[in-house]
Amino acid sequence: MSWKTLCQMDLHGKRVLTRVDLNVPMVDGKIADATRIEKIVPTINEIIKKGGTPILLAHMGRPKGERHQNLSLSQLQEELENYFKSKVIFAAECIGPSVKTALKIVKQGEIILLENTRFYAEEEENDPKFAASLAALADIFCNDAFSASHRAHASTTGLAKYLPSCAGRLMESELKALESVLGQPKRPVATLVGGAKISTKIALLENLIEKMDSIIIGGAMANTFLFSKGFNIGQSLIEESLKPTALKILSKAKKFSCNIILPTDLIVAKELSKNTPTSVVSADQCPENYMILDAGPSTVDNIKQCIGSAETLLWNGPLGAFEVPPFDQATSQAAKFASERTKNGNLISVAGGGDTVAALNKAGVTESFTYVSTAGGAFLEWLEGKELPGVLCLTK
Repeated sequence: MSWKTLCQMDLHGKRVLTRVDLNVPMVDGKIADATRIEKIVPTINEIIKKGGTPILLAHMGRPKGERHQNLSLSQLQEELENYFKSKVIFAAECIGPSVKTALKIVKQGEIILLENTRFYAEEEENDPKFAASLAALADIFCNDAFSASHRAHASTTGLAKYLPSCAGRLMESELKALESVLGQPKRPVATLVGGAKISTKIALLENLIEKMDSIIIGGAMANTFLFSKGFNIGQSLIEESLKPTALKILSKAKKFSCNIILPTDLIVAKELSKNTPTSVVSADQCPENYMILDAGPSTVDNIKQCIGSAETLLWNGPLGAFEVPPFDQATSQAAKFASERTKNGNLISVAGGGDTVAALNKAGVTESFTYVSTAGGAFLEWLEGKELPGVLCLTK
């Protein structure tokens, strides 16, 4: 990959427009999860250490070009100061008088935070004039928001046309982690793909089949594969119309010698509720009035065997309805097994997308994986083989 990093940029005395992801969950005006803030600390600290002034660009929510106080980045100012250990000057605009004032008063070691970029309709339109106006504020553009790089917006791609550009440390980590599983991975390489619907993972599965040695399929999307094989799935969630798609995926896997691992036994119950009575049944024997809610013990053993023989693991999605105990057991057991192999130096484990982070957090293994991405859509689109505009523009 030919993108530049912070190491290749002279930052001393330079203003650095830094695109970050501050789209954090808020509850009653308070940050509910500061993970995304924690992730950008290395980049901001490095810019300051090298004599640069970070000017943060970020969005929150989907205001569609309108101002909404509950989506203002001003509510993050105090928390950002706590994490960066530096003064953060908030400008109530992205361009305009308040920004000019901030640029005049900012001192070395301080940070400028611009208002929500999506308060401007020109942001999502990738308007050249808006991008040029932003670029006029700085000397360098640093993109540290991989999670927003699947969007061709002014603050993710437009700026790269006007300023010398580079990837921040978080962006660099994301790209290296993904290259490690999709570029030239240590083999055997396995993927665990879970979640509710095949329809959201068709492109992902079709791309991975050509690159993986094994693919473990779990979650409710596995139900559709079982249904396509003629198995009884009771009242389970399925996408009946996608039976031909499931069969096509299984056929393609054979063509590319990719081993597809489906459930051999299941945890079933009459309802999805906490600590409801459950039963273990064979994958083709789900009773008519029951639903499939997790993978069974034999399936977990098969998954562990697959992970145990792999050198590289890509994890995307849960194996069951992990939010509701006891249907978190398959995900937890498989995740802990992968975690142990990683800690022992026997596995490169990269995870991300959708409910993955929440599932691994619940299992208590997030810190033990080689890399866990906080990106959602961008992570999945990269795995689908798509070029991300915010990454592509850094390579030009």
